[in-house]
Amino acid sequence: MQTPQLSTVRRAAPTLPDAGVGVGVAVLLLAASWIGVGPPWVINPRPLEAGAVVLIGVVAVTVALRRRYPESVLVVLNSVALVWSAAHFPGVLIPLTSVIACYTLAALRGWRWGLAGSVLSALGALVAIHLAFGARVPAGLSGTVVWMIATAGAAGTAVGYYRALLVATRAQLAREAQTHEEQARRHVVEERLRIARELHDILGHTMASISVQAGVGMHLLATRPAQAAEALTTIKRISDQGLTDVKTMLGVLRSDNEPDEPRTPRGGLDQLDALLDPVRVAGVEPKLNVHGSARSLPAAIDLAAYRIIQEALTNVLRHGRASTVQLDLHYEPSQVVIQVRDDGRAASPGDTTTNGRNGHGISGMRERALALSGQFSAGPHPQGGFRVRCALPTRDES
Repeated sequence: MQTPQLSTVRRAAPTLPDAGVGVGVAVLLLAASWIGVGPPWVINPRPLEAGAVVLIGVVAVTVALRRRYPESVLVVLNSVALVWSAAHFPGVLIPLTSVIACYTLAALRGWRWGLAGSVLSALGALVAIHLAFGARVPAGLSGTVVWMIATAGAAGTAVGYYRALLVATRAQLAREAQTHEEQARRHVVEERLRIARELHDILGHTMASISVQAGVGMHLLATRPAQAAEALTTIKRISDQGLTDVKTMLGVLRSDNEPDEPRTPRGGLDQLDALLDPVRVAGVEPKLNVHGSARSLPAAIDLAAYRIIQEALTNVLRHGRASTVQLDLHYEPSQVVIQVRDDGRAASPGDTTTNGRNGHGISGMRERALALSGQFSAGPHPQGGFRVRCALPTRDES
């Protein structure tokens, strides 16, 4: 099916090389006829005259157009060979011009057309030989001519398949290159979204914790200097950790000159105490309950669970106005279930986000969970307060 495409390409090819081939064939035929190339047993040979020159001219024009009209060229060249032999013009090379037509037809139209053209040309050549020699056909001449025509058809078929394979290979390479470019662009977009989500969680949690601790320090500065100093110490620790995480995250944007550097801020369920300390200092009592046997989780699951808990606690500090927050971790055989529930305020009529919580934060948590084939829900709890629940699969397939 790709051979017609090659034919289309050939139709658009320059005609100057084809014209040169046609002129060369005409000169060769004219010279061969002038000196009488071929067996001398032609019946009543005629001298080279105007009719022969006209036929040679027809051959020249036809050969020049062989790649544009290969079927018509095959018919015309075989017809010229029959007329030449019937007229007993000198020289026997004209019947061999059908070899050119067979090769071209097979190369441009495929093996079926090539086979049909070879059979037609072989029959035409046998008839032309009979007209030229009658009963005195030289031994082996017919077989040689048929063999040459068959070889030309086979060679044209091989060349046609090679061209079709070359076109298909180039097209496949072009498609693969385009697919690779699209995947690279998609990877860049996904990486940017991941970085934005990480920065949102890091900065959101850090700034909310700093704000709460600063408020506590200002409130206790005059009456309880020791607790105010503790709040300032907590602010420094939180800001230092946040700066470290931001620096690590922004390092992803640099060139890979330092491949050994971590590409993701460190975080995991083994660092929950660092998340609960700011909550505790802010006056919200955290309660951590671990159900089941704690175990090491895949890195992606561990980081996602850490970030979801971090964002949920950040929302409690920002919007919950809660006095307690309960964090439950359920280690199940095939998943880890996270539940963060506070006793804060219920939704107010003017809220445009979920229970007044940060809508972007909730959507970020949901995206993290769904990206790992997990489940996520967030909303007011029937018994009061706000609950975030997430289930992340922990099987290796995740």
